Amino acid sequence: MTDTISSDTRIGVRRLAGHIGAEITGVDTTAALTDDTIAQIRQAILDHKVVFLRDQGLDYASQVAFAERLGPLTLGHPTLSSPPDQPFLEEIDSRQGSRANHWHTDVTFVDRPPAFTLLHAVVIPPVGGDTIWANTVSAYWSLPQDLRDLADRLRIVHTNDYDYAAVAYRAERDDVLLQAKRDEFVSTVYETEHPAVRVHPETEERSLVLGGFARTVTGFSPQASRDLIRILQDYITRPEHTVRWQWRVNDLAIWDNRATQHYAIFDYGSEHRRGERVTVAGPVPVGVDGRPSVALKGEATVYYASAA
Repeated sequence: MTDTISSDTRIGVRRLAGHIGAEITGVDTTAALTDDTIAQIRQAILDHKVVFLRDQGLDYASQVAFAERLGPLTLGHPTLSSPPDQPFLEEIDSRQGSRANHWHTDVTFVDRPPAFTLLHAVVIPPVGGDTIWANTVSAYWSLPQDLRDLADRLRIVHTNDYDYAAVAYRAERDDVLLQAKRDEFVSTVYETEHPAVRVHPETEERSLVLGGFARTVTGFSPQASRDLIRILQDYITRPEHTVRWQWRVNDLAIWDNRATQHYAIFDYGSEHRRGERVTVAGPVPVGVDGRPSVALKGEATVYYASAA
């Protein structure tokens, strides 16, 4: 796809990598945007999976107002508390023990993961703190045919109480703040069985549903599950399916959570990194065979109640 500019809305879309990522220019997300502008932004997200906008002076109210143009919002998180009077916000703050240095798709442990995630950069360390996104659609099509056929038939259980959390905190297990954040994260345990391959409700593309919350493959032993998940996950994180973003303060990233994974790199030591995140509610994923995801443990209705 070539770079484009709309004469009506003056939106620019500049590709950043071969399979994923674009920078949008000519948009102020704090302003009253036309339906046409919102439609073009949405299409850019669908086309490029993640988009970036520089110099967006958002506060909570304006970020929520803009996000709601893309759809009804979820609460900030199913288990983590939001700031007072800001129920749609999740704080991604390194000083509060929030780090996401593992590959994941947001909140796949519930039966309705978000459709879109919007992350606004508030504090960025002088060095480090980049985020990498991967395209789970192009990764799916890169699978060998036999493996793709197998993936189409697999069902995978995702949970928020899994080894990734132990790995994330192991190096600093004596840090009381980090342990408290982990305890809050698993204060309610969720488990959901998702298709390994979902059909995107807007683009009809097929994408892999994996990441750090994936625990076991239905019908397979724990060892075989780990091996299958590892093999499929390796295709997602190949460099050719990724884009890396070097943050500046007031950047806004918006990604299609139904077609991506991401990894926030923890390479900034004791420096401060803070982002503010809101998410747009998504539908129950549906597999190639038409079977929807199934919640196995935990009640998440309150999390996405505004979309019900």
